[in-house]
Amino acid sequence: MTDTHDAPAPTTICVTRHGETDWNITGVLQGWIDVPLNANGRKQALEMADAFKDHGFSHVWTSPLSRASETARIVAEVLGAPSPIHSEGLKERNFGRVQGMTKQDLSVLHPGLHADIMRRDPACHFDEGESPDQFADRIVATLHEIARRHPGERVLAMTHGWVMDVITRHVRQLPRTLVLDMKRKNGESLWLAVTAGSVFSVSDAGDGMGAPSGS
Repeated sequence: MTDTHDAPAPTTICVTRHGETDWNITGVLQGWIDVPLNANGRKQALEMADAFKDHGFSHVWTSPLSRASETARIVAEVLGAPSPIHSEGLKERNFGRVQGMTKQDLSVLHPGLHADIMRRDPACHFDEGESPDQFADRIVATLHEIARRHPGERVLAMTHGWVMDVITRHVRQLPRTLVLDMKRKNGESLWLAVTAGSVFSVSDAGDGMGAPSGS
């Protein structure tokens, strides 16, 4: 019988979407293509750092894609936190052969897929890309990896919009293929408490970056 007093303390993870890129503005599917922040995205990163300054993050994790990793680096530097830890598990979904295509071109060449993407339908099939289960499995596994490495700590995880959709469905115990009536904005956060056996939402900050109450 396991002594519950020996169980690791939950890890608080603030999952946040990266700052803006030019491709966000022009409507190009980014996926695993490495697109840098634009000037507004760097400004947003500084705003995130200011909002997070009193939250006591011990570490910052990030997707290795530069739009996330640059956001994470700016935030970590302002907070005086260690250099961000890069994790392949926090990358955006691999959209396969349509990565780098404008949504306007996609609407002409693949109108059905375009409609599904605009709905952010997780059941979309992407040739040479990731399936919904492959994508969701790696995201959830990464949250547990962060918790194992930082028990009882507060960690900032910089990631991407479709990643946050996966996490939102997971913590709400919704089907992996359910379409959400929402889209996370650049800089938007979701606060989680993660243990070896569970992931649950502490606070969904909506379009802000607020910490859980009582923190």
